[in-house]
Amino acid sequence: MTFFDKIRGEFIDIVEWLDDSRDTLVWRFPRHENEIKMGARLVVRESQVAVFVNEGQIADAFAPGTYTLETRNLPVLSTLKGWKYGFQSPFKAEVYFVSTRQFADFKWGTQNPIMVRDAEFGPVRLRAFGAYAARVIDARALLRELAGTDPQFRTEEVEGYLRQMVVGRLAHALATAGVPLLDLAARQHEMGRRLAEALTADLAGVGIAIPTFTIENISLPPEVERALDKRSQMGIVGDLGQYARFQAAEALENAGGAGEGMGLGVGIAAGQQMAAALAPQNQPDARQGPPPLPDDDPWYLGVDGEQRGPFGEAGLAAAGLTPDALVWRAGMPQWTPARDVPELASLLRGTPPPLPPS
Repeated sequence: MTFFDKIRGEFIDIVEWLDDSRDTLVWRFPRHENEIKMGARLVVRESQVAVFVNEGQIADAFAPGTYTLETRNLPVLSTLKGWKYGFQSPFKAEVYFVSTRQFADFKWGTQNPIMVRDAEFGPVRLRAFGAYAARVIDARALLRELAGTDPQFRTEEVEGYLRQMVVGRLAHALATAGVPLLDLAARQHEMGRRLAEALTADLAGVGIAIPTFTIENISLPPEVERALDKRSQMGIVGDLGQYARFQAAEALENAGGAGEGMGLGVGIAAGQQMAAALAPQNQPDARQGPPPLPDDDPWYLGVDGEQRGPFGEAGLAAAGLTPDALVWRAGMPQWTPARDVPELASLLRGTPPPLPPS
């Protein structure tokens, strides 16, 4: 400070702060050698608190209003200085103006995903971001714990500390909320309110409160989002069989003109393939009868020195079974004419005998 600043300071009798920075939490009133004239006027505006510090010790704090600095308005400071009433010489003190307005431009976000356990999807990694507001509720605590003797303490100097507190609280809140993953969006407002209350309690020691806390978005990993999209599409489709028929009909409609025949074949094939792929496997059609019972041990047929088979009993007749034809199946010692096998008698009824030799 120059000599002229010192001389000019002797005539300054108004102690005030007009904030034009929009990001200053604490501002120290500049005064040569911290000398303030007895009888000076102190102007504390709304959203401000003035704190007097004498020899490193907080002496007084003034709420919004206009004050004349004299012994009756400075009882604590007067006791520290040992003044007598009517003492008019300048006194030394540091005056800090603390902004108590709401700073609503703080942003937060999870740098690393938060692992939570969901009852429906199992372990899931979540990311989130949003905004919050902060305000000073205890100017003395803020000076003692964070600002110290900084002549201009800005929000950027405390933002990192606040962000760490926010993310730490958020991870615990998401992990212990017990809210299903698909219901998180509906509970964001309630979770934000609870987080604001918890953070205010955590930051009470440094004189800061969190009046509002907003969760703008909670996101999932891209692969999980794609799986949820597929699940939503299947829910919208509904009956997969009807959807396959619709696709086939749409293919027929789009074919048209010279390619009508080709479109018909492509549409039918596409519909059949999709229906087969989407239909439940190994389930018989309720409109059809039960499948035939499996045959017993298969039969083998000898015709003109050639072995044929294996056949079921129902297929022997069609394969050329005659009374003289040789048959065999497991358990028989050798090839035997069909007329000598009792099990095949029912198949030989009505079979004409062999032609006599010419």
